[in-house]
Amino acid sequence: MNNQRILPASDGDSYRGGAKRVLQGLLILATGGGIAMGASALAQSSGPSVEKALAERLPKTEITAIDCEKIEGVCEVQARQNLFYIDHGARYLIIGRVYDMETKQDLTAARLLEMNPDMLIGGGGDTSSADPAQAPGQQGADTASVDDQVDPLALAALPQNGAVVMGRGARTITVFSDFRCGYCKRLHETLETLNVKVVERPISVLGTRPISEAVICSPDKRQAVNQAYDGGSITTGSDCDTSGLDANEAFARKHGFNGTPVIVREDGAVVHGFRPREFLESWIQGSAS
Repeated sequence: MNNQRILPASDGDSYRGGAKRVLQGLLILATGGGIAMGASALAQSSGPSVEKALAERLPKTEITAIDCEKIEGVCEVQARQNLFYIDHGARYLIIGRVYDMETKQDLTAARLLEMNPDMLIGGGGDTSSADPAQAPGQQGADTASVDDQVDPLALAALPQNGAVVMGRGARTITVFSDFRCGYCKRLHETLETLNVKVVERPISVLGTRPISEAVICSPDKRQAVNQAYDGGSITTGSDCDTSGLDANEAFARKHGFNGTPVIVREDGAVVHGFRPREFLESWIQGSAS
């Protein structure tokens, strides 16, 4: 019998319940000073209990630095090229931007620009006007570029049990996405308006693996995708083979897909980040550059 799966907040995979209340209270913070530049070493910037709790609760996320001193009340966590926040007990995971309302500075955007000097975040590097709805690990139009190439045969060889197929059309694209990524949701909604077959392959950027598993195990995967993007409970069935998600994440790591969404055309051409409908229409046909 199908049931409604409520994903636990301790996995960092939901805005519901206590995590939502903490997010609302901590996402916009008034701190006393500006951002402290430079990433601290993992062992020096966090207590062992925080590091241990993250390892247990986000076992598939590669944590590269934790800083619990920079912003009062929360710890800044760097996962390769992504950034998120946790409370000092490592119970609640906070995805979003932190603003210093005294200095009027987007601390998250400034930190991401420090981590990735070649990447424009939000408003082309203007940290005072960046989109607060864009969470770290999500790539918008300003960060996207037509670059990279993957082996189309390797892409086609990825297992079907790691994908949700939607839409119709003569052309097929593959989208590597995270269900807590706002730009992924915008891309999903845009692609629904196009005449294209979409193979959506979930990857866990910020510990969202249980959501992906719930979608893959759902008897109605297309409906489950919409439920996941809407942030609600997911209609799912019993446990199923989720090894295809492991293959998705291994493929993403191999090709440096550190943010989402990533769009791959049948010929292996890659676009990192969200793009508007006009661009997608042309690029899918192979005529955009």
